[in-house]
Amino acid sequence: MPTLGELRLKLGCKGEADDPQTFQTPAEAVTLLPVLPAQDVMDAATALLAQSALNAVGVSVLLTALRDAALLPHPERELVRLAARWTGGFAEITASWGDTIASAGKGRGEPEVQRLEHGGRHVGALTTAFPGEWHALSPVLAEYALLARLRTAAAGAARRRVGERMLDALLSGQEGEGLDGLGQEAFALAVATLPPPTSNQSPPDQAQALDLLAAVGEGYFSERRLVGHATVRGVQAVWLWTTLDLPREARELHLALMASTALDVRLGVSGRHLGGVRNASETVQQAFGEAQQALAATQQARGHSVFHELDPLHALLSEGRLDTLAAQISAQLAALNDDGRTADTLRVYLSHRGTLAELAFAHGIHVNTLRYRLRRAEEVLGGRLSDPALLARLYLAFRAGKGS
Repeated sequence: MPTLGELRLKLGCKGEADDPQTFQTPAEAVTLLPVLPAQDVMDAATALLAQSALNAVGVSVLLTALRDAALLPHPERELVRLAARWTGGFAEITASWGDTIASAGKGRGEPEVQRLEHGGRHVGALTTAFPGEWHALSPVLAEYALLARLRTAAAGAARRRVGERMLDALLSGQEGEGLDGLGQEAFALAVATLPPPTSNQSPPDQAQALDLLAAVGEGYFSERRLVGHATVRGVQAVWLWTTLDLPREARELHLALMASTALDVRLGVSGRHLGGVRNASETVQQAFGEAQQALAATQQARGHSVFHELDPLHALLSEGRLDTLAAQISAQLAALNDDGRTADTLRVYLSHRGTLAELAFAHGIHVNTLRYRLRRAEEVLGGRLSDPALLARLYLAFRAGKGS
C-alpha cells in the first residue's frame, strides 16, 4: 500500500496550498492512479481527505452539534431545525413511504434529494435547499439523518417486540393481556404477502423482507398516532391497529409497503371490530379470518382488498361450491347447439335494466330474435325467466362459470 507521503506526491487534496486540487472523493483518486491497487488508493485517499477535514476550523463544533441533535428524543426534528437555523435554508426528512417526518426552514437554492439507505434497505430521504456556501453540509447532514432514522427504527423495533408477543398470543387463541392500548376503540387487522422467492433468493431473504414489511407498516401507524402492533406469521406480515378511516388507511398502508420495498405486495384487510371486548382472542381471530378472505380475493400482484367491500358471493365462488350448478346450467343450454348464442343472450339479459327492444338494439339483434332465444332458454331450463328462483340460479351459475 502506498504511504500517505507517496500519495501526497502523486495527488493533490482540496485545502492544501502547495498541491493542485486533483480529487475530492476517494473514487476520483482511484481514477487518477489506475496503475495502483484500487483499494489501496481508496484507503489512502480517504485518509488524506479525513486529515484535511480535521484541520478545518470548526469541524469539531459541527460534528458535536449534529451528534447532539441526533441523540435527542426526536432526532429527525432536531436535525432539520438545526440545519435550517445554521443555513437559513430548508431541510426535510421523509420516511421510506413518503411521509414527512420533520421539516424546517424555507428553500434557498435548488432542492437536493438524497436517498437514505442502510444495508440495501431504503429508510427515508433527506431534501435540502441551502445557499451555495452551505452545499457541502448536505452530505454530512444526510449521514446524521440516516443515523436518526436508524435510531427511530431501533426504538420502534423494541416497542414492536412487546406488541408482537401480544398479537401472536391473540392469534394463537390465548387471551393474554387483551388488546393492549386499544381501549374501547375500533380496530382492524391486515395481512400481506410477497411474491414467492426466486431462484436467487433464500428463505432468510424472504424472512428479512417480511420483517421489513412488518416494521414499515408499524411505522406508518405510528406516524399517524394510531396504536398498532405487527408480527410475522409464516409467509405473511400481520398488523392490528386502531382504525379511524379504514378505506383510507388500507389504501395508504398498501402504498407505504410498496414504496418502501419496491416489491409486489398483496394486502388483505378485515372489517372494523370493537375493542374492549371480553373475548379479545376470538374477536382478533375473526378479524384475521376476514383479512385472509380479503387477501384471497386480491387477484392483482400489487393490489389490496377490504373485507367489507368484497362481493358477498366471493366465498361461494372461490371455493367452487357452485361448480355443480354452473355445470348443470351449461349442459342444459348446450343442448340448444347454437354455439353459445343463447347463453350469451341470457348473460346480457340478466344485467339489463331496460326494455327488450333496447336490449336487442344494444345486442345487435332483432327483438324477435331476442324473444325467440329467451323462449328456447326457458324450454331447456324448465322454467320461466319471470321466476326469481330461476333468475337467481342463472346469475350464480354464470358468476361461477367466470371463475369470479
